[in-house]
Amino acid sequence: MRKLLDFLINRRHWFLFLLLEIISFALVYRNNAYQQSILLSTANVVAANVVAAGGSVTSYLSLRDKNKELIERNGQLEIEILRLQRRIETMSTDTMRFQAYAGDSAIRFPYTTDVAKVVNNSVSYLANYITIDKGRADGIAPDMGVVSERGVVGIVSTVSDHYALVIPILNPKFRLSCKVLGSGYFGSMSWDGRSVQYAKLEELPRHVEFQVGDTIVTSAFSAIFPEGIMMGTVSAFEKQRDDNYYSLTVKLSTDFTRLNTVMVIKNYHKNEQKQLEQEFGAND
Repeated sequence: MRKLLDFLINRRHWFLFLLLEIISFALVYRNNAYQQSILLSTANVVAANVVAAGGSVTSYLSLRDKNKELIERNGQLEIEILRLQRRIETMSTDTMRFQAYAGDSAIRFPYTTDVAKVVNNSVSYLANYITIDKGRADGIAPDMGVVSERGVVGIVSTVSDHYALVIPILNPKFRLSCKVLGSGYFGSMSWDGRSVQYAKLEELPRHVEFQVGDTIVTSAFSAIFPEGIMMGTVSAFEKQRDDNYYSLTVKLSTDFTRLNTVMVIKNYHKNEQKQLEQEFGAND
């Protein structure tokens, strides 16, 4: 307290100066209309800038939640588009079957998505991997598909209670049946370890018609991904050692160097399909 009083006494002339300045400004403001208008307009500008700055900060802080909501909505729309495509294909082949199918679409198309955040990601190794912040407690299980807003990312390999390890396209262990959009013929997608932007689609029959720039999507021969999920576009192609097949270089649609948020695809009929196929293999 003593130090505070000494400080105020030693700086009394400065406080007196500030007091006189305030009194002077108050007298000028009260007795002059022009100065009043200038001060009010300046105060309005300052207040507007403060409000705008506060709004920008609030908007920035809420971007993460908005981005998550948009990704969730994007996943829902992607599944809905694939469901509608399935309906159209069924209608074009059999009108009566489509009518029955349209009323039972939830059973015929059992895919849903769950948004997850990427907490670790490698792209510079031969055997790359991705870690996401969803695990067993969130309903995530091995052999579930993982996609971004641009296309396929990989397949869930192992899970813990709160995390999951994903084998991405950029890993030699990754294999997936894919096709040229609009074609019924399929090949096997894999990575040759050369570039994070490109993968290979092997064993595509030579009589399949395609050209550079065509879209590559997932085929129907998978219990992990729905048919029609984007993989990339044809960048180049060549004949394989067996002249009956092509080898396509595919520019991947997913940018693995900027991967932040993904969607895990859940197929509630996958186990039933796998069990049936295993029983057939055991009896064969």
